[in-house]
Amino acid sequence: MKRIIASISTIVALSLPAFAFASTWAIDPDHSNVGFKVRHLMVSNVKGSFDRHTGTVEIDDKDITKSKVNVSIDTSSINTNVQKRDEHLRSADFFDVAKYPTMTFVSKKVAKAGKDRLKVTGDLTLHGVTKEVVLDVEPISRESKDPWGNIRRGTTATTKINRKDFGLVWNAALETGGVTVGDEVTITLEIEMIRK
Repeated sequence: MKRIIASISTIVALSLPAFAFASTWAIDPDHSNVGFKVRHLMVSNVKGSFDRHTGTVEIDDKDITKSKVNVSIDTSSINTNVQKRDEHLRSADFFDVAKYPTMTFVSKKVAKAGKDRLKVTGDLTLHGVTKEVVLDVEPISRESKDPWGNIRRGTTATTKINRKDFGLVWNAALETGGVTVGDEVTITLEIEMIRK
């Protein structure tokens, strides 16, 4: 009898769809974007991105709160489409990429936040400083097979940080009052993943 039960359990387990179990996904850098937005001269927002990044996401569809995220971003790949500004951002005034070549995010907690939405809490390490941040994550898409047989999923995540919390304190005062660069930075992650 025990053998029969064991056999039935094995058959049921093998017949369940793949999404019922935890799966590991690699972030596709060619179809993902790590973007940011910050106030400039108190009048407008400047947007930019980091063009080189890698990461993995472990998704547990059975219990989404057991999912995990680990991302590494090359700070020297910062791109605001203005060469002189990018060079300044790479300098010791800002990211100091020679000393701090990467920033990382490692999740610590995943919580449900409404219909299919999540709050992912983790440690963001930037400019040698580690602080806890919370990502607001939109519903993760269903699996989709691309023309080359890869299984893909995607989502969007956002958060806001104060750059001064991470030691990015450079600024210049304006004659009219205020400063050239705002403190609050909005980060948006447009993520597409390939199942390993």
